[in-house]
Amino acid sequence: MNLRLAVWSGPRNISTAMMRAWENRVDCEVLDEPFYAYYLKRTGLDHPGRDEVIASQSTDWRDVTALCQGLAPNHAPIFYQKQMSFHVLAEVDRGWMSNLTHCFLIRDPESVVASYAQVRETPTLQDIGFAQQAELYQYVCQYLDPSPVVIDSAEFLAKPEAMLRAWCLALGLDFTDQMLNWPAGPRDSDGVWAPHWYASVWASTGFAKPRKTQPALNRDLQALADQARPYYQDLYERRLRV
Repeated sequence: MNLRLAVWSGPRNISTAMMRAWENRVDCEVLDEPFYAYYLKRTGLDHPGRDEVIASQSTDWRDVTALCQGLAPNHAPIFYQKQMSFHVLAEVDRGWMSNLTHCFLIRDPESVVASYAQVRETPTLQDIGFAQQAELYQYVCQYLDPSPVVIDSAEFLAKPEAMLRAWCLALGLDFTDQMLNWPAGPRDSDGVWAPHWYASVWASTGFAKPRKTQPALNRDLQALADQARPYYQDLYERRLRV
């Protein structure tokens, strides 16, 4: 087996916890946000630890796509790639995507906006990745796979084992309960940006319980969530159900 698994997400969407779950499999290696340095250099955006991120990865998207299409570290059978949908700008040729299997991780916009605003105060629709994720989903459906796996994070957190079993089945993989828990703390595979974004995952040993209430947003943040909702809803209707 040589499965390259690109899991497309926006920020603040249990994507790092999901990376932990897959990395805890003995047959899997992971790649953390490989387009991040390219994205920051190309856009000029000021993210926490910007200079360190740019120094840590190639800023040429051609190098990044070659990495994603290559072998996993240690020649692991499964190469899990945590991908941020908004990092892949329009200039990046999509041809490389044909060599990977694609899945999509979604979360309701209010929760994403509330969490993101704790790190960067005035997020935009571009920052939270809903529109870019929808575009990538449509590309995959049209050219690569008519029904890629879509996982809603709230439904996943309500029953992680059942969802992981269904996801593995859809990919033709055996489920292992190693995916349900992991050691706390940082990993060598974490990007250099981890100290700014990964505090909750570093403290975790498994998936958290889902929120019981929606976060309260101010007027501007609610307007942003409302902008994102149609993109979210379209993928939500195609989600994996168990």
